[in-house]
Amino acid sequence: MLTAAREVSVFGDAIAYFNEAASLLDLDPGMRRLLTHPSRQIIFSIPFQRDNGELEVYTGYRVQYNFARGPAKGGIRYHPGVTLDEVTALAFWMTWKCAVVDLPFGGGKGGVTCDPTTLSPRELERITRRYAAELVEVVGPDKDVPAPDVGTTPQVMAWFMDTYAMHKREYTPGVVTGKPLEVGGSRGRVEATGRGVSLVALAQMQEMGIQTKDARVVVQGFGNVGSIAARMFADQGCKIVGISDVTGGYHNERGIDVAGAIAYAQEHHSLDGYRGGERISNAAVLELPCEVLVPAALENVLTIENAPRVQAKLIVEGANGPTTPEADHMFAQRGIVVIPDILANAGGVTVSYFEWAQDRAGYFWRESEVNERLAEVLLENFKRVRDVASLRHVPLRTAAYILAIDRVVRSMNVRGVYA
Repeated sequence: MLTAAREVSVFGDAIAYFNEAASLLDLDPGMRRLLTHPSRQIIFSIPFQRDNGELEVYTGYRVQYNFARGPAKGGIRYHPGVTLDEVTALAFWMTWKCAVVDLPFGGGKGGVTCDPTTLSPRELERITRRYAAELVEVVGPDKDVPAPDVGTTPQVMAWFMDTYAMHKREYTPGVVTGKPLEVGGSRGRVEATGRGVSLVALAQMQEMGIQTKDARVVVQGFGNVGSIAARMFADQGCKIVGISDVTGGYHNERGIDVAGAIAYAQEHHSLDGYRGGERISNAAVLELPCEVLVPAALENVLTIENAPRVQAKLIVEGANGPTTPEADHMFAQRGIVVIPDILANAGGVTVSYFEWAQDRAGYFWRESEVNERLAEVLLENFKRVRDVASLRHVPLRTAAYILAIDRVVRSMNVRGVYA
């Protein structure tokens, strides 16, 4: 069972995907070295006071991976599993995610090693404000623009923005995206990632001849991304046969009432106790018979161990890094199409770009306009990825990296290296 003992490095997996595409681009060795090293990694302590007066110290991170195409862009994650390796990998992915949909951003990511479910709102606010204060000199609309991620919310972004404003003594809503509408957020931002997942999935289903009517869809992870994607699949006539969250999985071959499941999860803060389907394990959800599988939780859930049992025809990566390289190769051998994370879940960063642009202009768009522009950006660039895949006879993931790397390298070659 050598594979079971595999030492997992999220950044190592990300580099493996990069290398596959880079080898087809005949990159200069020096350029390859530059692209596999982050521009800046920041680690710091976050002391804060509990509501009961006790002092705690957490660890905060911010990785700014690449600035070739614009300011760094990427979320802030609050989770017990946050590490420098994970944050670096996520910042690396953000570099290619922004490039593959042709946004004027580089890649960044941040996080705090904590469990937000155990913290009161006041404790979360104290942690966020200290985290923001530590980064005041290195973030900003033209430097690095954070956003929500796992364990963070629009409210967290509002606290971050306010802290930055207090230090800078200026109202700067463009320092973060994913904010509430009241302080410069964009309409359509909350739904953007899930909407993007469904948009590219439906386009690929059409390409593969999969009829949407009664197509079976499984969504692993029922947070913001997974639940909204599930709702949009259902709106198009698909049948959601499996869903899951941290409490477990739920299977109903006749179709899950997605609106009912969302309402239940909102009321109970999880799917625990949901009776709209048979209770199964999270692992079993990934192996259900279906046309489309959407892993929309955390990294490395599709591995060489469970890849042989995956029954989907199409995998759409709603999460970042849900598939290990070994599993990805097996899916290619089995003829399972994978729409990679850097494209499939780029709807969120695309509307974040729209929010950043609206903040800087002081002019805000209608939600219908946001959604229309989102579809235009994603589908136009998805077509380019498919064209590269067809031309080079490579999977969609490799094609997406080829397109993204080429765009970043062109920017770096034009700018030159300041050495």
